[in-house]
Amino acid sequence: MSELAVTLLRLGYLVLLWVFVLSVIGVLRRDLYGTRIVPRRRTRAAAGGDAAEAPSGAAPVREPRRDGGPTRLVVTEGPLTGTTLPLTSSAILVGRAPSCTLVLDDDYSSSRHARLYPQDGRWFVEDLGSTNGTFLGQTRVDRPMPVTPGAQVRVGKSVLELQR
Repeated sequence: MSELAVTLLRLGYLVLLWVFVLSVIGVLRRDLYGTRIVPRRRTRAAAGGDAAEAPSGAAPVREPRRDGGPTRLVVTEGPLTGTTLPLTSSAILVGRAPSCTLVLDDDYSSSRHARLYPQDGRWFVEDLGSTNGTFLGQTRVDRPMPVTPGAQVRVGKSVLELQR
């Protein structure tokens, strides 16, 4: 084998080794720093501006319900204690996936863990096939169950409450 062929093989092996090392570093970085959470932006229409000025692809922010029922979802225990979400006419998806409405940084919650949704003037919680389950008080949620204001919904290590 010529000296040029041996040098090219060594160079190719070195490049392949560096690609492997850099891919391992990328995987370790994602494992150490977790999922990157992208903040959600409000549209200008919801902030009092003109609807035509809203960025393309941004969903409009709906107003909270004003019918005397609960108006917010509050995280009372867990890593996100104090986090508050206004309740609207749309469902709230809870889990670790970045596409969820409430993104939990919790090893005990599934990527799409539970869903809270309004129906006929009441709020319901539904487990979405999570591994560790969703609990309403001490009861495991195995079908959609109504949630009253102040009732505790446990998702992994986090506890959520509907409040007025």
